[in-house]
Amino acid sequence: MTIKPSNTPTEDAAAERQHRSVYTKEFKIAAVARLKDGKQSAESLALELGIRRNQLYKWAKTLEQKGTEGSFNARGRKPASEEDEVVRLRRELANAKQELEILKKFDVYLKRMKR
Repeated sequence: MTIKPSNTPTEDAAAERQHRSVYTKEFKIAAVARLKDGKQSAESLALELGIRRNQLYKWAKTLEQKGTEGSFNARGRKPASEEDEVVRLRRELANAKQELEILKKFDVYLKRMKR
């Protein structure tokens, strides 16, 4: 008789993806400063802070590339002024296609209602 675990690895990963932690800019800068101090290993610092070790390295790289003023400013998509025109047009096209599909379905629905 084998006992099956309650959650499979894919279920655990899905549950983990549903809850994303959001860290402040100050937290990230302080974490990178502690990493660069060298008093604590990256692994132990990550465990203490409750984040993945590679996340510390990503924050450090971002901070190094963009500096304190240019890094960690906002979540998600870039502001419209900085966004590439091709990316913006592709997103608009995808939205227009979705709207067209909805209108087609609504047209079919109205035709059925007339009968």
